[in-house]
Amino acid sequence: MKKVVLGFSATLLLLASCNNDDDNTAMPETQESTLTIENVVEARDFVQSGAFFGEGSEEVEAPVVLPGQSIQLKFNAGNGQALMFATMYGSSKDWFFAPENPGIALYDDSGSAITGDVSSKIRLWNNGTKDDSTGDPENNPVAMVSGVNAPALMKLDLAYDAMASEFTLTLTNTSGGTDNETPFSPGVWAVSNVLGGELLNPMPFYVEGEHSNPEITAIAEGGNNEPLAVKTEENTGIITGLSPAIVVVYQGNENPLFRTGEKDYGMGLKELAQKGDISGLMEALQNAEGIEAVYGVGEAPLPPGEEISIQIETTPDTKIAYATMFGYSNDWFYANSQGIAAGTTGDITAQTGLFDNGTGVDQYPGAGNNQAAFGGTPETEDKGITEVDAGYLPPVSDVIRVTIN
Repeated sequence: MKKVVLGFSATLLLLASCNNDDDNTAMPETQESTLTIENVVEARDFVQSGAFFGEGSEEVEAPVVLPGQSIQLKFNAGNGQALMFATMYGSSKDWFFAPENPGIALYDDSGSAITGDVSSKIRLWNNGTKDDSTGDPENNPVAMVSGVNAPALMKLDLAYDAMASEFTLTLTNTSGGTDNETPFSPGVWAVSNVLGGELLNPMPFYVEGEHSNPEITAIAEGGNNEPLAVKTEENTGIITGLSPAIVVVYQGNENPLFRTGEKDYGMGLKELAQKGDISGLMEALQNAEGIEAVYGVGEAPLPPGEEISIQIETTPDTKIAYATMFGYSNDWFYANSQGIAAGTTGDITAQTGLFDNGTGVDQYPGAGNNQAAFGGTPETEDKGITEVDAGYLPPVSDVIRVTIN
């Protein structure tokens, strides 16, 4: 008797099919266990961030952005993410430039990248910690400076590389010859992370109408960007959701889902790796040779801090394979490449790797507009499946934990 088990979502659907060879054939002893997948990634507010500096001059050795000078910031972003930055209005006691919260929108309502002159998005803020005339301490909330046309002092121009989902912001000091001529101090920039379509921090650097924080105060009063740069860097990192997972119990030595170095088998792993859709792969494997059981685990993306579980049945001569999408990618998935023997218990995360399906052009994780998380579709490529080796990624064990009990 051959049993095929198909589990999906929180409900376990059992399909049993028997052959008619010999009803007296002894059935192998089955073992029930629970396979659990946890998303253990630490949620951080920013996906990318950095500090910026000007060049100054022989007369001004400090790395400020003088009138007529420009700097460039390069960063990745997807639809719904925003760019925030802050720099001191140098000829003031405690004023700083920054966009309004949550930052400069990088895509329009249709999902198209915004390019060209976006100077209208810059604002000039009074930090509220020093008297504008005397420089004496005061304790006022952050407020917009009136009577100064900030876009006339700073030009912002955006360019976009669609393949990489990469923006270049050119920031130019255009204050020369105006009544408000000023250098710009070293500053800090950041691109906010999103989770479930929402920015994790919609007010990343300051809050209008509230008292300032020490990091912005250091920039606004003295052009010191180090405290904000350190704090922002500590809160920057790649995060991801995990898709519903597929778990397969099978006979033999060959992983039925994939083999590194070979191209996608065309059975549905591509759809899992690009979209988090396990339905096609489950259907294809349900009646495949050597497959004893196919389980689907979860109904929706698994956010940081949550877990999903499924009860599985194995027999002594079977092995286990599993896969789940790295949600903030173009076509990456977590899986075990080598079969896990039935009866294995405990933490099996060490047998899990991160793999590139080879069917979609990669963009920066969590900041690529062609990624499904941002409503996009990857640019097509045709390569073999390889293990992802990117130094900027968190270790596998910092993102996913897989256990069998």
